[in-house]
Amino acid sequence: MVEHGDIRVVHRGGSKINYREPVITNDSKLLLCASGESVKVFSTSTEECVHDLRGHTDLVTGVLLKPSNHLQVYSCSVDGTVRLWDFTDGVLIKTYVIGYPVYAIYASANHEGVIFIVTPSASDKRSELFQLVALHLPQSGEQLVEAGELSAVLEDVSSNPRATVFGRGGEYIASAKDVHLQVYFFKKQKSYRFPLKEDNKKGGKNTFTCIACHPKDDCIATGHEDGKIRLWRNFNHRKEYTYATLHWHHNAVSSVCFTPEGTNLLSGGLESVLVQWRYNQESQRDFLPRLGAAITHIAVSPDGALFCTSHSDNKITIIQSCVKVSAVIQGLVKGESVKTDLMVDPRSKSLVLNGKPGHLQFYSLQRDKLLYNLDIVQQEYIHELGLEQFEVVMVDFDASGNWMATVEERKPKAAELELNLKLWEFDEQTQSFVLNTTVSAPHEARITAMCFCQATDSQTTMLVSASKDGHFKAWLPRPAHAEDEGPSWSCDFVGTYHSLVPECCCFSADGSLLAVSFREVVTVWSPASWELLATLSQPPKAIRNLCFGRLSCSKYLLGTTGNNLLCCWNLLTCSLEWSTSMDVGLLLNDPLTENMAAFCCQAGHTDLFVFKPSEPRPVFSLKAVCSGRVTRAVFAPREEMLESCEESSQWLNRSQLYFLTQYMDLMTFSTKAEEDRLMASSKQLVIDDSVAMTPFYLLLGKHRKQENPDPLSGSPSAERTPLPQGSVAIKELLQTPAHVLPSTSFLCSMFVESLLVSVTDAREGNKHAEEEMESEKEEEDSEGEMESSTSRPEQALPGAQSPESAAPPLTKAQVRELRRVKKLDHGWLSGLLHS
Repeated sequence: MVEHGDIRVVHRGGSKINYREPVITNDSKLLLCASGESVKVFSTSTEECVHDLRGHTDLVTGVLLKPSNHLQVYSCSVDGTVRLWDFTDGVLIKTYVIGYPVYAIYASANHEGVIFIVTPSASDKRSELFQLVALHLPQSGEQLVEAGELSAVLEDVSSNPRATVFGRGGEYIASAKDVHLQVYFFKKQKSYRFPLKEDNKKGGKNTFTCIACHPKDDCIATGHEDGKIRLWRNFNHRKEYTYATLHWHHNAVSSVCFTPEGTNLLSGGLESVLVQWRYNQESQRDFLPRLGAAITHIAVSPDGALFCTSHSDNKITIIQSCVKVSAVIQGLVKGESVKTDLMVDPRSKSLVLNGKPGHLQFYSLQRDKLLYNLDIVQQEYIHELGLEQFEVVMVDFDASGNWMATVEERKPKAAELELNLKLWEFDEQTQSFVLNTTVSAPHEARITAMCFCQATDSQTTMLVSASKDGHFKAWLPRPAHAEDEGPSWSCDFVGTYHSLVPECCCFSADGSLLAVSFREVVTVWSPASWELLATLSQPPKAIRNLCFGRLSCSKYLLGTTGNNLLCCWNLLTCSLEWSTSMDVGLLLNDPLTENMAAFCCQAGHTDLFVFKPSEPRPVFSLKAVCSGRVTRAVFAPREEMLESCEESSQWLNRSQLYFLTQYMDLMTFSTKAEEDRLMASSKQLVIDDSVAMTPFYLLLGKHRKQENPDPLSGSPSAERTPLPQGSVAIKELLQTPAHVLPSTSFLCSMFVESLLVSVTDAREGNKHAEEEMESEKEEEDSEGEMESSTSRPEQALPGAQSPESAAPPLTKAQVRELRRVKKLDHGWLSGLLHS
């Protein structure tokens, strides 16, 4: 993470979820996987991200369920720490500081208080040799613990987590590297080594790629580069070991895994097929084909109800034990390169770029989730090395998001280039883009640039494409000829300039100007009349980027040249306003502000400059944003505008800048306050105050008494038991993890009791009225009985007052007792007083 003042460069969405083997919880309801610097917790039924466990400061390299507590999970990272999480609540429990990068983590129920990790060998400074060590976890009540008690178990192991596994009951641990298999027995304190020849008789490679151990038998399954699977037995004797060979995969086996009962063995590889072998009946196999991409990892839930496979296209497929796909968790698809620019869909505000071969992916940056894939090529992709197929190389949207243009190309060997320009219209019913017009061979050579007119108040939508054939073309939608047909696109204008090749093109913010660069000359055209308005020349070297200013800077046109110059032209005077020497690899503008961003490559790393064309001093600058060159970036509008008052971070208030590194990592710029807010919000359960006023809501302690008391509160009423509002016990109850709470029956009785005492004021009022009517009737009956007796004068007790006005509110028991007393004959008392 790079820091500069209040602004940081952070991973934000799009991280790999297929980097390490996923983990399924014991109840098969949740799935955990390493994702960049965090651990993501997904629901296996809804595919939604439940928690994002953040805390590591570098790449997470492993996730492991704690054997003694199935509601807690370990995670290890290159940052040299192992962290223990409560994944049900998303809470960090403990951090163990190792001090060395950790590349894999293992544990066994038979080894309590000990975990096994893979770290670089202490004697190797280049970190090319790794060792498996046992880490004794110290018992401490503190959250941050120094864990320095390490003991070596195996030397020279692979850093790949798939190459090491615990055996039956944790009695031994097996590790494979290159063409050697090591088995360490804990009771014997010995390790045996079993070698294979590097090449078999048919020329295939015997190199180990993955390993798995049978849960109940002494059997080790290993996958190899030649597509074979070997089942090793009798390996507790150095010279009497045997192995059987299974062969179905035609290429390297990526992962093997036994089911919990050991009845089946699962394997997968480049074929995108999950193979299920019957243990001890290997001739019987089941297949789940067409999973979409090469399998990289296979995992099974502890109860055996679910399988899951990770794939090379950053996808996790959840499969039922009946070998049927039940859910797919799709991350941002990352290929070797992004041929299209990073674009933002104006409607969904999602990131749009290359996805699966021949597809575009629409990825939500806010939810960090793939919305959908759009098949552009609409041809079956054939997985064959060296076969040239159509690829999507360009995409652009109009300002409203109603139209999308794509360019796809294919260059077969010893054949001409094939080009297709496609126009897509947004369909309100399907909420997706539907193909409207296909233009085969729109140009005679490769298309170099394409852009829509982004004016929101424009009457017509216009698309311009430039090509190496020396022409640029303007495309317009034509009205439909029939009522049941939609508009179709056709070429409206073809432009050229001295037979030079156009490299870049862009529209001004209001759509009144079109700038097209021809080598070192920039031409400015009027789209309304297609009149050449001006030419702006530059010293030799071709123009690489063109960008119009926005808002108050709309009179400026900026461009970069091949001789590392950043130039700014004033369109009012048609002269060069200023220029500076910068090796700008990428120049782009913020559509919502006057700010522009320039990524400059220098000394093997990229610097960022954010500036306004009208001001000589940059708004923000940051050195060494990342290593290598940045070639793809985009400004994405924010859903909620930030309110930063600092001058250095105000450019992030309305838009957020995303960019791709040379390693295909999606990065962004964020303020420290924003990161702290996101971290705090992920740890809190926010309850909306608009929740219905229910007894359970009162239990949460959210209810507040009104400041104005009820006018009926002064009348006699039944005494109400106060609810436990905001009490320490309730707070502790709500903040305690669910797995350590009392039984449900205990909590239910408490809840039912609150239901019984929580009566409404209306019912209370009705009950009081009934009681008063009943008491009046009883008084009338008693008056007839007391006529013969001497009545009591009110002045007999001068200081007494009416019971109704002076008495405090009575309970139900007191009211019943008062009725009983009223029915008694008190005549003897008056006689006694007169005597």
